[in-house]
Amino acid sequence: MSGAGQNDVHTLDSQPLLIYPLPAPAALEAPPQWAELRERCPVARVELPSGDEASLVTRYEDVRSVLADPRFSRDLSAPGAARIGDDTGGPFDNPMAETLAAEGHQRWRRMVGRWFTARRMAALRPGIEEMADRLVDGMLAHGAPADLVTHVAFPLPAWVICDMLGAPEADREKFTHWADTLFTLHDFDGAEAGAAQAEFTAYLDALVDAKRDRPGDDLISGLVAATDTEGRPMSDAGLVATAQALLIGGLETTAGVIAKMTATLLADRRHWERLVADRSLVPTAVEELLRFDPNISFGLPRYLHEDAELSDGTLIPAGTTVMCSMGAANRDSAVFQDADELDLARTANTHLAFGAGPYSCIGQPLARTELQAVLDILLRRLPTLELAVGADGLSRVEGLIVGRLTEVPVRW
Repeated sequence: MSGAGQNDVHTLDSQPLLIYPLPAPAALEAPPQWAELRERCPVARVELPSGDEASLVTRYEDVRSVLADPRFSRDLSAPGAARIGDDTGGPFDNPMAETLAAEGHQRWRRMVGRWFTARRMAALRPGIEEMADRLVDGMLAHGAPADLVTHVAFPLPAWVICDMLGAPEADREKFTHWADTLFTLHDFDGAEAGAAQAEFTAYLDALVDAKRDRPGDDLISGLVAATDTEGRPMSDAGLVATAQALLIGGLETTAGVIAKMTATLLADRRHWERLVADRSLVPTAVEELLRFDPNISFGLPRYLHEDAELSDGTLIPAGTTVMCSMGAANRDSAVFQDADELDLARTANTHLAFGAGPYSCIGQPLARTELQAVLDILLRRLPTLELAVGADGLSRVEGLIVGRLTEVPVRW
């Protein structure tokens, strides 16, 4: 991945070509270019880690409209579509999305969405809280200082998603390895990414077969037995791709948010102390921390098959790959009052952390349940929690498509 300083000097055809992702001055700070781009260059030319060019949209209205517009396709295998990384095999550049598309997206969402209702999430919450309690117990036994990422943030979503899918507890470490490999833009070559993809697919094939023979009270068993409105079951390839999407999406992204939201609250302990004093604010605090996150993800790519105009009349030609920056959109002062301020009581928080439109994150009810549960447990169990380093001592994991901190050293 290219270094931060290149954004000041790299140009093509007399127009600035920004190196993407855009650099930020610190792990918990947003790229300063976001504000300038929203105001002066709402469609910016960027160079992706692969070296291919794309267009970056940063305004809230533009990001929301692109994600909801069917002309902006998720078909990144189209001729001329920009590659995200140097090799195929990552979550944007693999057959998983094609398999799910073949199932019929709305049909797939209806079948899988039954497992993410408010009623099911309410039923899952006590178990999630029990897992978070066990992890906090382990961190306390380790003693301070301890890394919140290692002890709580990363293992919790692995435990939750494995339990939801009916995978054995003993296999949790495998999932973390596969997620790291498939979400990393460098440090793993194409052969390693391909091997991880093959291992993961083979494992999930076996898991689906096991659930067919010995069904349980889990998502895979439910999907094996389920049919759509026409009585058709999901294909075996669709079952595997569904499990892969939920495992990857439910582990890496949620782990990253747990670490970042806790670090953000502790960087200015007035926020943490406010929640300790009033835990009824946890639901709105989680939504605000999702909005405020300066590095919620790499962004969502879309490929345009025909010319399209944005709301301000900007023309985007066919053949363009568009990167949607939800993080930048969530700091848009045209939508959010005092957008660069953290307001834990903010209401009507229409952030785009989970995307928008027909492809918005199907697992967002689970993510919200996990985030609220773990934050509530941390506030109750560790009211004196504080960072063991200054906020400027935190760093991001470089090269991940989703945003995650390397570690969050804490004491209590």
